Amino acid sequence: MARLGNINIFVEKEDDTASVDATSYPVEKGIPLTDHVEEKPDEFSLTGSLTGSNYEADYEYLRKCMKSGTILTFVGRNVAKDVIILDMSGSVDASIANGKNVSIKLRKIRIATTPWVKVQNSGKKKPVTPASTAKPASAAVYHLVKKGDTYWMCWKKYGTSIAQLRLWNKYPDRRIPIGVKLRVR
Repeated sequence: MARLGNINIFVEKEDDTASVDATSYPVEKGIPLTDHVEEKPDEFSLTGSLTGSNYEADYEYLRKCMKSGTILTFVGRNVAKDVIILDMSGSVDASIANGKNVSIKLRKIRIATTPWVKVQNSGKKKPVTPASTAKPASAAVYHLVKKGDTYWMCWKKYGTSIAQLRLWNKYPDRRIPIGVKLRVR
């Protein structure tokens, strides 16, 4: 007994298939050159029967799942989550009085996910902070000049533009005195 979605199936035979696609290009001598191997999704084949008083409804339910692409779980000798029905056939004969023989082909799929999350708006407005409670501007940062220091070096180290450094410090580019404190932020 196996289960596909919420339907019980008496499975007589289960087959599973794994394969890859390999590109190949002809060469002048020897066998073709292969530069890419792509894994194909696993596939499962089931052969068995649906039995019971509601076997027709179960068969129609599985057909509906196949046509709509419903993602199911198969539990039998093999266990496969996230499978879809690719192909399904049924036959009725004298060997089963109240049921139907079925053959089903399943393919394992991978569901794409996204890190994007929709943010829910509560509808409430956030209070605006008055200017009196606003955070004060951060304190200025200074750099003690050593031999070889330049505005360009301060820009690389602290991220403040060279024009802003010139505006704050008023020293010529090539004559920054050693030992003075340059404002860098």
